[in-house]
Amino acid sequence: MANNPDVYLLYEYSKKNAFTVRYKVTLSESVDEELLTQAAREAITRFPYYSVKVGLDEGENYVLLFNDSPLPVLPEKDERLMLGSEKLSGHLFALTWRDDTIWFNWAHCSCGAFGALFWIKTTLYQYLTKKYGELVPPADLKKVGSPVDDAEYAIADPDNLPDDDPLKRYEEGDSNVGILQDYLYFLNPFANDIYYYQVEFDSKAFMDYAKKIDGSPNSVLAAIMLKTTAHHFQKRNDQHISAKIACDYRKDIGCDKAYRDYVRFLHVKYDWDMEEESIERLSQRARGAIIAQMQPENSFEWYRALVETQREIDSQPDLKSKTKYATDHSIYRSDSRDTYMISYVGRTDWGGMAKYIKSAFTITDGNLMLEVNALPDKFCVTFQLLSKDRKPLDRFCEVLLEEGLPFTVSDRLIRYMPDLVLPEPK
Repeated sequence: MANNPDVYLLYEYSKKNAFTVRYKVTLSESVDEELLTQAAREAITRFPYYSVKVGLDEGENYVLLFNDSPLPVLPEKDERLMLGSEKLSGHLFALTWRDDTIWFNWAHCSCGAFGALFWIKTTLYQYLTKKYGELVPPADLKKVGSPVDDAEYAIADPDNLPDDDPLKRYEEGDSNVGILQDYLYFLNPFANDIYYYQVEFDSKAFMDYAKKIDGSPNSVLAAIMLKTTAHHFQKRNDQHISAKIACDYRKDIGCDKAYRDYVRFLHVKYDWDMEEESIERLSQRARGAIIAQMQPENSFEWYRALVETQREIDSQPDLKSKTKYATDHSIYRSDSRDTYMISYVGRTDWGGMAKYIKSAFTITDGNLMLEVNALPDKFCVTFQLLSKDRKPLDRFCEVLLEEGLPFTVSDRLIRYMPDLVLPEPK
């Protein structure tokens, strides 16, 4: 690769999918703008790889340049933030706030939730200690002023990874993906509002339930969503229902501490008549599929394909050719399409900050997609839809009630996903 690996997702940018992320934290008290601004600008100094702006070199490759402009901290408005714009001094990371809530906004090219959470924790730690005094830090806190470990920049060499075939590859078949809703959204130039609901589970009740049926958060939610979508979609004998589950594979390729987004996907295939099975049985099916696909050989294969695509992007003669190649050969877009998706980063250690955090929700693109965060007392699930039709959410809640799982659910909210401003050839 000729370039920083962080740039390649930029070539896949589109107005309908800018590959951006929001992390929404609601605190116990109203935000102090001055303290937050100070904290945010101190915290970002610990993450030089996020203090960047996008440029173009002579070969029309995107490059990331150091950005010494102050990190943007702005009031939240009901509109899309323009990352990379002049208003934001070119930054791909920014904070917005309103009342008691902070939104952390960033471009997915640099990192996913795993890497961003370090930045988020450091920022919140700076802010909350300014406001309340010393707090017990999370065990993995990257404090302002602490040295940046070379391992944070780690990039695996695909030629040094084993090339054994995986024992089990996913056999996809034809999955029901709710394609009509996708088309109505992506083909309508005026359809920009996409929606989400905040669902909160009691942590102890949910984990006790999962342990009772020998499940995990991923497998239980996959089972609940099978009952949700099988009920929602019209049955087709030539299709099945499938779950996509995000899998962080950085440890497999020896990049345990890297900030970059090393995520691939696991898949669970269900037949329509399995809707009648218990959550316990459906969860067992999911766990079996997850275990079979967790082999590191699958990670090596995925990573080699990713790097090969990046090398081919580099070889294209101009920006237009690079973006076309990246879009046509995207490893993410060409992966198996599934009925629904679940992304769970695991339980997050907030240390002494936890008592000041009421909720934490990840907001991304996608239809019938669950983003899951775990606080000490609750699971915060972002239930994401492309349309105003809340029937899938209603069915999801019905299943929770049938299983005796306590929950609360918000009214419909608009995601306001950030857009990107990228440089163009002169």
